[in-house]
Amino acid sequence: MTADTALTGLADGWYALSLLHDRIEAQIERALQSGHQLSVREYSLLVVLSRQHDGPGGHLRMNQVAEAVVLSQSAATRLVTRLEDRGLLQRYLCPDDRRGIYTDVTPSGMDLLEQARPTHDTALSTALGQAAADPELAPLVTAVEALNRPRS
Repeated sequence: MTADTALTGLADGWYALSLLHDRIEAQIERALQSGHQLSVREYSLLVVLSRQHDGPGGHLRMNQVAEAVVLSQSAATRLVTRLEDRGLLQRYLCPDDRRGIYTDVTPSGMDLLEQARPTHDTALSTALGQAAADPELAPLVTAVEALNRPRS
């Protein structure tokens, strides 16, 4: 195998992974939009923020939120603002550092997240099932499913 062949194989694998991601995200996006008026990014942000806790390191600063949902800090801030305007999130000053701002999911946001979770999970499962039927994507689906198995 030459270096070019190896790189082509890597590129083909990357293309397949990107294709799997795009197909799954598009299916989840349609389901969340039609059922709950949420985008995939909005849903992901609600999930990340709903997992915060009051212990050490339990609340995320905006740069950590941005990293967790794979957005730039300015895009994450705009996303938080949109959800805050809808009453799904609230911001407050960090009690230890008045320059820091934290964001929490409101009770309305938690309600919407709980309603949207089954829609998300069903769309994800359906999309993975469809992708598993594609011989090019099936190994990637197997790898994704293996991440959810308990370790022995």
